[in-house]
Amino acid sequence: MAKDDYDVVVFKLLVYFYACLKRVTVFKQAEFDLITKKAGVDERYLLDILRMMQDEGLIEGLAFTKAWGEELILLGNVSDAKITAEGIHYLQDNGRMKKVLAFLIDKADTIIGLVKLVALMQ
Repeated sequence: MAKDDYDVVVFKLLVYFYACLKRVTVFKQAEFDLITKKAGVDERYLLDILRMMQDEGLIEGLAFTKAWGEELILLGNVSDAKITAEGIHYLQDNGRMKKVLAFLIDKADTIIGLVKLVALMQ
């Protein structure tokens, strides 16, 4: 599985949003950008992923519009996104990902450690 595959990116983003929910960290754009850039995700692909995550009920709080045909635009900020109960269950019910999540949450002393671990996942 490539580092920019949908499921890999979704997992990394959900881990970050879950850390924000658990108050392990507060959302920081630079940390979020580190996760997506290390995964090789460009802005347009990221918006598509975020919209699909919201459509699947994994996150909430974002608003999108389309302009210039099919160009997706985020209204507001990605910091408005929050993980949902469904997103948490996605992390917990996915067997392999559940082990990775437990490791990341238990072993990361700081959010930088969490971000680095998530960003290094290939």
